[in-house]
This record gives sequence, C-alpha cells and structure tokens, in this order.
Amino acid sequence: MTERRIGRWVGATAIVLFAAPLAVLVVQAFAEVWRYPALLPQQLGLRGFRVAFGSGDAGRATVDSLEVAVTTTALATVIAWPAARALARSHGPRRTAVLMVLALPLLVPPFATGTGLAEWFIRLGLADTRLGLVLAHLTVVLPYVLLVLIPAFSPRVIELEEMARSLGTGPVRRLLLVTLPSTGAVVAAAALLGFLVSWSQYGSSLAVGGGLPMLPLTLLPFVGADPTVAAALSLLFLVPAILALALASRGTREAL
Repeated sequence: MTERRIGRWVGATAIVLFAAPLAVLVVQAFAEVWRYPALLPQQLGLRGFRVAFGSGDAGRATVDSLEVAVTTTALATVIAWPAARALARSHGPRRTAVLMVLALPLLVPPFATGTGLAEWFIRLGLADTRLGLVLAHLTVVLPYVLLVLIPAFSPRVIELEEMARSLGTGPVRRLLLVTLPSTGAVVAAAALLGFLVSWSQYGSSLAVGGGLPMLPLTLLPFVGADPTVAAALSLLFLVPAILALALASRGTREAL
C-alpha cells in the first residue's frame, strides 16, 4: 500500500470519526419523536430550535460568550506577545522552569481555579460581571496562547527584524512589514485556540459569572432534561469551532 493510499485512508477515517457524531447531533436537533429501538426519529420538527431560541436566553448567552471570548483572546495575545519574544530568546533551566510555572493553570480544573478566584472577585466587585469573566478566562487562555506563540519568534524572524533595523526601518514599520507577515500564521493559530478555549469555558464561567448567561451554562441543563434542545444549542455552540477548522484548512492549503 502506497503512502498516498495510506494518507487517503487516514483522512477518510478522520472525516468519518468527526462527521458521524456531528450527523447524529443534527438528527437529534430535528427529532420531535425518537423512541427506542428505532434507528431514526419517528417524527421531525423544529421544536428544539423553538425552545432553545424562543425565550431569547440563547441569543443573549451567545452574545455574552462572543464578547468575553473575543476580549479575552485579544488581551491574551497582547500580553503573550512580548512574553513569547523573551522566552524564545532564552535557553536553559530557567526557561524550562518559567514554562512549567506558566503551564500550571492548565493542570488544574477550570472550576477549581474559578472557585479560588470567586472569593476575591466578590470582594473586588468583579463577580457576575463581564470583566470578571474575562479575567477568569484569561488565567486559562493566556498559557495556551503563550505556549503556541513562542515558536513564532524563531532566530530567522529575529534576523529579519535586525536586517530591517539596520536599514533604518522604524519599530512600527518593522512590525507591519516584517514581524507580522513572518509570524502571522502562528499568531492566528494562537488566537483561534485562545478563542475556542474561552468560548467553551464552563467551570470558570460557573464559578465567577454564574449570574450571566453564557452559552455553556445555558446548554448544560438541557443535556439530561431535553436532548433535542441540547442538540439544537450544541449546533450553535459548534459554529465557531467549525469556522476555525475551515480557516485552518484553507491556510494549510495556501501554505502548501
């Protein structure tokens, strides 16, 4: 079996593994009546979408989740940028120790981190606010963005920046003409990952912003109570992930 055929089989298998659960979710979202042991619903309809979006909670939760995710991602990228540059230039045990400390929030369940922050946020008046949610999400999103950004500042990028500086290019022009074009793909990947991590946060959102309707918090109660409504909300929840996957695939094809 040639490498090309192996690649096709692996690609087909990956597509099936991704598409099969998604197809079941789509069917479940339109199922009005689906009784065991039938393989397909006995009746299709839009009840799940009417219940999910009729009250307006899903729309408000989507807007809140988008606002928090976009703001968190932007802050994480701005903060991680200089830190990633510094860590990319450092070497040895000190860098390893710093990376281990930065990765610690990823080893703790988000709800535990959120619970620890909740008491301080209540004292500071940040509980149940968008700012509090952004700060709570930032503790989880920032390590992801930083760890992805570090490889962007390779020695080659530093050399290009030094060449531009030697030619008299100012900091802003170096950033726009050299740094961003050289690191754009990695920065985009870090931002997409940060957005998806914030978008899917349940534990920290529950602990810190339980009073604000976030999409994960709106979705979870329906999982056991009404799977049809949960499936309808899940399709909305999947939209950013699918868009991110499409953008990543397009970027890969263009790079090739």
